[in-house]
Amino acid sequence: MSNLKQKPSEAELEILQELWDKPGLTVSEIHQKLEARKQVGYTTTLKQMQRMHDKGMLSRKKEGKLFIYFSELDEQLVKNSIFSKLSETLFKGSAKDMMMHLLGNQKTTQEELQELKQWIEDKEKGGLT
Repeated sequence: MSNLKQKPSEAELEILQELWDKPGLTVSEIHQKLEARKQVGYTTTLKQMQRMHDKGMLSRKKEGKLFIYFSELDEQLVKNSIFSKLSETLFKGSAKDMMMHLLGNQKTTQEELQELKQWIEDKEKGGLT
């Protein structure tokens, strides 16, 4: 992936998302959040986070007997890299085709559509890139 040393796996992205939402969590706290969405063993979460630390994706500090984990990857950089790769691979770089596909396959509220319209208007006023 461009600008990233390694591409985070799906399991790694789930952990990163939790740490982006709330930095400074323990393995137990991350595991509880993951377990609320799908069945995953505590030792699986622990091993995954240890590997991510070894890869430099996570940092940690010891507080008492616990390690507190933090993401070392920038959320926007990761998301931009994933979307750039996805856009190039599936939509030949066409932002329009990608957006049409996303909007056509997801439930979109009136409020979301209004926000998208406002975003497009702002982009037009500020110059397109």
